[in-house]
Amino acid sequence: MAETTKTHSVTVAQRPLLLSWAGVTDQGRRRETNQDAFLADYPLFIVADGMGGHAGGEIASRSTVSRLQAVVEAGTVSRPTIENALELAIGDIADHPETTDEGTGTTLTGVYLDEDGDEPQWVSLNIGDSRVYLLRDDRLIQVTTDHSVVQELIAAGKLSPEEAEGHPYSNVITRAVGASELTAPDYVTIDVRPGDRFVICSDGLTKELTDYGIQHFLRENAEPGPAVDAMLAAALENGGRDNVTLVIVQVSAEGDESSTPGDTAE
Repeated sequence: MAETTKTHSVTVAQRPLLLSWAGVTDQGRRRETNQDAFLADYPLFIVADGMGGHAGGEIASRSTVSRLQAVVEAGTVSRPTIENALELAIGDIADHPETTDEGTGTTLTGVYLDEDGDEPQWVSLNIGDSRVYLLRDDRLIQVTTDHSVVQELIAAGKLSPEEAEGHPYSNVITRAVGASELTAPDYVTIDVRPGDRFVICSDGLTKELTDYGIQHFLRENAEPGPAVDAMLAAALENGGRDNVTLVIVQVSAEGDESSTPGDTAE
C-alpha cells in the first residue's frame, strides 16, 4: 500500500492550487532485498535506485535520500543545496563499512517546487535511468533523459527504442551517485499548471509497464494513492523482475473535485 496521500497549498499567478502526492516501494518478486528508496516531502520528490553487490545499493540509495531529507528539513531546496547533499552522500557511501563493491552507487531522479522566483516552477533533476514523466493535457511525456548506454546508442541513431528493450546493455548506466566524483544532475524547468501529474519511478516500473500502461492507470485513478497502488500491482503481476518504486505528484485547482483530501504537509 502507498503511504497516505499528502497535500500542500501553493499560489501561482494569484491562483490557489493544491499539490497532492503519494509514494510506494516494493522488493518485487525476484530480488532478495529492496535497493530502492524514495523521498516524498514537500517541496522535494525523489526516487533512488541503488546498485552494487552485498548491501551496496541499499546503502547508496538510502544515504542519498537521507542527505536530501536533511535539505528539506533545513528549508532551502535548490540546485546548490541538492548538489552539496549529493557530495555528502558520496562521502557517506565511500565511508560505509559495508560498501565493498566498486560499482556501488544509485540513480537519482525527481522534481522539486522552486518558489524563489516571481512565480513557483517545477525543476526536474536526473542522474541515471530512473525517470520523471509528466501527464499534461492527457499526453504523457518523459521529462528526463536516461543516462545509459542504450540511450546513447539511440541518440546516435545506432539503435531503435524497440531494439533497446532487449539489448544486453539495457541495464548499464553511464552516470550515478557514488560511482565516482559527482557529475551534477541534469535539470529541466517546468511551469506549474493545474491538472499536471508527475510520475517519478525506478526502472522496476518501466520494465513492466509501457508508457501507455502508465497513462492508462493515471486515467483510471484520479488520486495519487490509488494510482501508485494500481501501478505497483500491475508491475508485480507483469513479473516484478526488479524492485519497484514510484511517486505520483499532481496539481489541482483549490476546490476542484479532483483536489485530493488527505494529510496536510506543513
